[in-house]
Amino acid sequence: MKEFKLYAITGEQFHPGRGLVEVMEEALQGGCDIIQLRDKKSAKRDVLHKARALRELTLRYGATFIVNDHIDIALAVDADGIHLGQDDLPLAEARKIVGSKIIGISTHAIEEARQAERDGADYIGVGPIFPTQSKEDVVAPVTTEYVSQVAAEIRIPFVAIGGIKLHNVDQVLQAGASRICAISEIVGSSDVRGTSQSFVAKIDAAARSRA
Repeated sequence: MKEFKLYAITGEQFHPGRGLVEVMEEALQGGCDIIQLRDKKSAKRDVLHKARALRELTLRYGATFIVNDHIDIALAVDADGIHLGQDDLPLAEARKIVGSKIIGISTHAIEEARQAERDGADYIGVGPIFPTQSKEDVVAPVTTEYVSQVAAEIRIPFVAIGGIKLHNVDQVLQAGASRICAISEIVGSSDVRGTSQSFVAKIDAAARSRA
């Protein structure tokens, strides 16, 4: 998969009155290079409509488009890949369906990260780092200690996620992350583009300090 720095996940509850495509386009303009559609509540027909619009948008910006959970919708719109949780379809079964498309896996402990890497995940989510209100039934925060464990041991790309804000992202980067995912801090911002640019600047600064 293409290298990436900033990963934005949709969260329409955080921008009432603003359109999904409008908000996600501003995130892309600010430097997000992966967009994930996560919608666990809408009717499948509505999710498909959103996926088509975001697929068109991400193609225009040369960004990667991932669909959470809905493998059928990912295939229908020719998304770049899917993202699965620990309780979703096993990676090996998903691979039979999606072929060479990207498969990302959420992980909350080093054993899960190791398993995802062994099973052939293209990347993993590492989190939630901090408490988060973006997801229901969320597990307890894994803290930056888990980021350091993954950075030291796991060779596939990983993205830190969960409660990450501009005021605490430096802690995550110092722990070894080089890719950041945010939801409410980006899509709920009054300046989506500017917030995304600020995240990218912090990621780049951390990379320079490690060089």
